[in-house]
Amino acid sequence: MRTTPKSLRLHIGIFGRTNVGKSSFLNMIAGQEVAITSPVPGTTTDVVEKTMELLPIGPIVLLDTAGLDDVSPLGQLRIRKTNTIFARSDIIALIIEPEIWTEFEESIVREANHQNVPLIIVINKIDINACSESFLAKMQAITPHVICCSSIDATQREHNVNAFKKHLIQLCPEDYLSPTALVEDVVPPQGVAVLIIPIDKEAPKGRIILPQVQTIRAVLDSHGAAIVVKESEYQQILERVALVPDIVICDSQVVLKMVTETPNNVRCTTFSILFSRYKGDLIELAKGVCAVAQLQPGDNILIAEACSHHAIEDDIGRVKLPRWLNQYVGGELQITVCSGRDFPSDLSKYKLIIHCGACMITRKEMLFRIHQANEARIPITNYGICIAFVQGVLDRVLAPFPAAVTAYRNEMSKIEQEKNQNRDLALMYNQ
Repeated sequence: MRTTPKSLRLHIGIFGRTNVGKSSFLNMIAGQEVAITSPVPGTTTDVVEKTMELLPIGPIVLLDTAGLDDVSPLGQLRIRKTNTIFARSDIIALIIEPEIWTEFEESIVREANHQNVPLIIVINKIDINACSESFLAKMQAITPHVICCSSIDATQREHNVNAFKKHLIQLCPEDYLSPTALVEDVVPPQGVAVLIIPIDKEAPKGRIILPQVQTIRAVLDSHGAAIVVKESEYQQILERVALVPDIVICDSQVVLKMVTETPNNVRCTTFSILFSRYKGDLIELAKGVCAVAQLQPGDNILIAEACSHHAIEDDIGRVKLPRWLNQYVGGELQITVCSGRDFPSDLSKYKLIIHCGACMITRKEMLFRIHQANEARIPITNYGICIAFVQGVLDRVLAPFPAAVTAYRNEMSKIEQEKNQNRDLALMYNQ
């Protein structure tokens, strides 16, 4: 990502009047001091560029411009340079202050509309002045893509960045959200992948399901070989072929059996985990599963299926997964199932969202759902990740993806620290 040419990055132009906090906003998104900030108008004298990777979107360029109302001696030259950024911008972030809307902001909106560039309005400095409902409604009438933030409030950075990313996902061209590798980076040329595919009631007669078909094709596209086997014959076939596969991939419902029968020196994972990164954000979903460790009987859980299908008597999402979760927490959870595109707009009542592999929706749709959850501050994870967690084998099946393992372990460490702190406080109180 660091070596991606600028021409292949998503360009985000940051516009606004002088001293509205454009540079502070850039620094907040970048997570570092890229641009000099000062209460003195005109501090940004030229376009400041920051190239970075903004997951899960990918490589981007942030373009921090000089204020369009700059009246300093060099102001007109700066404004002329700023105007050229319109032509470079795939998306424009217009930074404003609460309750202030002038001809300068109107000119940005007109030019964005003229050049057909998507617009996000960022109402900044809400720590200084509150934003009224009427002003917010006025902005939302201009564009539905509006966020309110204080770009210098470090405690809200993650929330603000997630809100901004949600709008970027909605607005950026589809080709900037191209899928990550399915198996191409874990199956080398001439490599071998063993695929364990149960033939159960959910398997279509005479066929295998879409994720399994796509995985076979991806193995072939990476110039490897796929050995396809049922779970009942897996161990015998592995012994018979007398080779060490590069990876073993199984259906989540047989993950415990697969891990038990797979040699420790062989990498393994599940189809669902593969699709959690192919269609979504594996890092975020690996962190989200840690919320399972904090669930209590009676908590509300949302299970989200991307497809609409007739549920069978032992359905994975409606029967097996709820059963395993109830066994894990030691009581009944309140589980709601949504399917197809009926994803709830209000997620506030849920303690956790567990999503399917999303093979029937686009990556853009899945990323948007993840950021809806992030914005509502509700953990979200994936069927396969959750099943592996409750069965105690998540570390093993995440191992092919080291960044996901690190994210998962760091999040679990935070939870353990919080538990220990709460326990210590309880002991102090009882004493």
